[in-house]
Amino acid sequence: MYSQDVRNYESIILGGGMVAGYAAKEAVEGGLQTGKLAIISADEALPYERPPLSKSFLAGKDNEQSVLINDEKFYREHGIDVHLKTPIQKIDIAGKKLIAKSGDEFGFQKLVLATGARVRTLNVPGANQGHVLYLRSLTDSARLRNALKSAKKVAVVGASFIGMEVASQSAQQGRDTTMVFPQDRVWKSFFTPEMSQFFEKYYQDRGVRLLRGAEVKGIGENSASLSTGAKIDADLVVAGVGVTPVTDIAEAAGLQTDNGIVVNEFLETGAAGVYAAGDVARFQDALSGKRRRLEHWDNAVKQGQHIGRTLRGERKPFENIPYFFSDVFDLSYEFWGDTQGAERTEYKGDVNSSSFSAWWFKGDRLVAAFAMNRPDAEREAASQLSL
Repeated sequence: MYSQDVRNYESIILGGGMVAGYAAKEAVEGGLQTGKLAIISADEALPYERPPLSKSFLAGKDNEQSVLINDEKFYREHGIDVHLKTPIQKIDIAGKKLIAKSGDEFGFQKLVLATGARVRTLNVPGANQGHVLYLRSLTDSARLRNALKSAKKVAVVGASFIGMEVASQSAQQGRDTTMVFPQDRVWKSFFTPEMSQFFEKYYQDRGVRLLRGAEVKGIGENSASLSTGAKIDADLVVAGVGVTPVTDIAEAAGLQTDNGIVVNEFLETGAAGVYAAGDVARFQDALSGKRRRLEHWDNAVKQGQHIGRTLRGERKPFENIPYFFSDVFDLSYEFWGDTQGAERTEYKGDVNSSSFSAWWFKGDRLVAAFAMNRPDAEREAASQLSL
């Protein structure tokens, strides 16, 4: 399974994340022949689910095995070679091969680039210290989980998806938790003002301190200095300030990149037989006509499944309504669609309670929906929107 010999495959997935796991599963269910597919990953773990990393795994309710998409036996029984801890330094498009840093070469007829994204890091004095952590990989989550056990005062930098989930876990584990963010309200790029107000109160009622309009300018051994001139106590700093797509190797190979690897509605790059999927893919959305890059679980799952069918010879446009979900404290919510360009928002339920939905419209057309503890009929309506 972990041979270092020179190998040739019909298809290779470069990247060992969720796209790889779900593509392999879909391909097998469609009758993939043994020895046709390889996954090459710099990671040390088999493809795993990402949502638990900021939820159940971080809380200690899941372990490394329980978050795997497929176990080792699955890959072995279906003849899928998984080369872990194998960073690739070059893609030779013309020669149809990958060259690893070790010098090993892997030939392909079809190549799927699923290189994902890497975290943005803090560029301030003290940011390279051991108590400054990020959350992207299974290793990151394990490190953060261990750090939370002994931390007393936690500063979470950022107030969007990852920041809100980490702050929730930190507070639930009894840590003195502060969220620091430069905007004037939480997750301003997504939440409406009314939604931000609800979540801010919910967090504050559960002991989370919010420092709006502030940026971290320096990190000490047990403190963080802010742009406001204030200094806060923090023996653990967790930064959730976004990610950037890993496009370096694709760009060096001559593929078109623009905030991701540019692909068409079939997830095809400009090079024959080369595809991109998941966080790294900037794809032509067949439903909306927009070009997008999505960093959520559902997109990686659906594009992985789409790629699995593509590797079996199917060629259809990728069509999927953008979707994500989140769990914070005892709340669970879901979101469908795209709020960009929306002209108005309507609510059902009480937006000051833990049971409400938000509906974004462009003219009379529903383009996005958010639902938290709402009837199934609303969830069904939300999932049927048009872009």
